[in-house]
Amino acid sequence: MSAPEKSPPAAADGPDCLAGNLSWLLAQAHYALASEVRAAFAPLGVSARGYHVLAAALNGEHTQTELVEILGLDKTTMVVTIDELERDGLAKRRPSKTDRRARVIAVTKAGESVVDDGRRLIDRVQDDVLATLPARERDALLDALGTLVRGRLAEQVECSPPLRRREPRAA
Repeated sequence: MSAPEKSPPAAADGPDCLAGNLSWLLAQAHYALASEVRAAFAPLGVSARGYHVLAAALNGEHTQTELVEILGLDKTTMVVTIDELERDGLAKRRPSKTDRRARVIAVTKAGESVVDDGRRLIDRVQDDVLATLPARERDALLDALGTLVRGRLAEQVECSPPLRRREPRAA
């Protein structure tokens, strides 16, 4: 009989030497929050990544390549995600009106419903997480992270081997 898999240590159990390390703190927060979102999305039958693709696709006529840029996903991950969304009847590829070689990702009525449900789930999880902070710190945290993501951290630095974005592995 093998021992159960251990989860990474909670941030509260982390070493003091990492208490001011932005990368470590964001990684810990991401892991915990992504786990909560994954659990919340399970009843919808769509991943958070699938939800993000659907939500972005609803904001205009976007090709697969444009969605890669908007969401910061790699091309292979985007293809797999759109294949899954198409298979599940949540999105479809259709010819672009402006470029006959390109395909626009169109969200179906079922996909729109998933986006509406997903938005409520994300709001619920986010509100629950942020409720642990005083009100003034909630806005400050979101504003600061938004500033970093839109500014200094907007572009990924080339590194070797390259980092891949992906959802945490299922336990």
